[in-house]
Amino acid sequence: MPVSATHAKDPVVVGALGGLALSGVRAASPMMVLRAVRWYRDLARLGLHLPFFMVHDFGMLYAAPKEQLDIGPRPGVDAVLARVPRSQELLGVYRGVLGEVAQSEASARARTMRLSDDLVVVVLARVLGSLVQRAQVRAPYAATLPLDPEMVRDVDGQLAQLWGAQSRNFELAALDALSRSRLHVLTLADALDLDTLRLLGMLGPESSAAGALAHVDLLAAISSPAANDIVNFSLELLPSVLETRRAQATGTHAVHGYAGLGNKGSLDSMVLTELAWDDEEFARRMIENELLFYTREQAPDEARRLHYLLIDASASMRGDRQVFARGLAIALGKKLQLAGEEVWLRFFDSRLYDVQRPRQGQLPAAYLLGFKGERGRNPARVFAQLATEIALLRARDQRDPVIHLITHAALHVPRPLVQEVRRQAHLFGVFILPSGGELNLEYLDLLEGHAVVDHATLTERGARAAAATKIVKDAAELSEKVPPSLGPRPRGDESVPPSLRPSIPPPSLR
Repeated sequence: MPVSATHAKDPVVVGALGGLALSGVRAASPMMVLRAVRWYRDLARLGLHLPFFMVHDFGMLYAAPKEQLDIGPRPGVDAVLARVPRSQELLGVYRGVLGEVAQSEASARARTMRLSDDLVVVVLARVLGSLVQRAQVRAPYAATLPLDPEMVRDVDGQLAQLWGAQSRNFELAALDALSRSRLHVLTLADALDLDTLRLLGMLGPESSAAGALAHVDLLAAISSPAANDIVNFSLELLPSVLETRRAQATGTHAVHGYAGLGNKGSLDSMVLTELAWDDEEFARRMIENELLFYTREQAPDEARRLHYLLIDASASMRGDRQVFARGLAIALGKKLQLAGEEVWLRFFDSRLYDVQRPRQGQLPAAYLLGFKGERGRNPARVFAQLATEIALLRARDQRDPVIHLITHAALHVPRPLVQEVRRQAHLFGVFILPSGGELNLEYLDLLEGHAVVDHATLTERGARAAAATKIVKDAAELSEKVPPSLGPRPRGDESVPPSLRPSIPPPSLR
């Protein structure tokens, strides 16, 4: 018996599984039903407590191959449902909606993408989210159905019993809401932005934050009117970016053959001519790390640079400039990650927003697509805060920061602030010109490199993609050529900005 006697008394189990009597889709594997349980629980965490049967049916139409689904009523439940007022009418509308969604192009394309659970949850929230308010009936049980595959295996034989064990006003209210908003639901289902789902799938399953925040970011991305243009632009750039391979370096592990000479290694890899030095010179070379060793080929243990993508999100970056900036950030971030570098991302307008520190090989694409900045514009304040934070970062991190600034061509920052940032980090800029504008910034000579994108380039699809591809390539090459260090690392209080150093009271106050 799939549902034990103990679980048969639990309203959480009885309420959710009993509603499957209304289901119009059956999966061939109980593991697919277990995925539906995850969708059901995650939707509830977003504040969308929908009947389990509805989450199950619509989710299967987007996530499971059609050959693994059986679309039609469950066996042996028609007699039970016939005694419920309006059930046949509501079920007729519901099954009709399922049939139309199953035949839609959006559903067919989604099934070929093998969507992750997070993406399925976002699709369901987009398509069915409005039903929660329209139903106006709260569920009498929590959405905490256990993740137990045995509980959902061969449950059809118990559906009639589970259905009758509890009031079904919640499920019937959801069906009634769907009946009243049938065209609205079908329109949302047909208008899904599958290109965004495709991009997120290309960038990996962890392309946003974990847990409920992931769903919020994903939902914002899939609901944003501007996101589709950014996605299409990113999809133009990514094929060339994904060809990037991590460069090899020399190391000391005893694998493969010798690759070059270095100043570290074991005794058996020392260059034999080093033994020709007299004792004193040999000791000096050893102390000063001048001995030569044969090195072997391997991937570098740790990136020596930290790439900091700083993206302008102010009102000056709306429209085509926003599309270019965020699409470029996605492409550049992914290229640097594929090359083995660590990438941090951050938006700014009149302030710096929280830094995003993705794990290696993963990019918060949903966050980049859905972020909105509405706090005006204050470049001086932003660079003052940036200088302070970079100074603190260098005090505790041995890597050299490389800042990639993507902004409007009118980002006027006091030269001393740019000098302070440049003293702490390598700085590259991408400046997007307005129509008929010119680049006239007093700090351009302080940058290690910069690129300019004019308005005419933004308006031509081919030229825009070519310009972005060239910027990505040049930025990656320039970052490889930057010096390994910006000079001696400050010690003690010298590494901390003056405003944050502990003050020493004058003798008169001691």
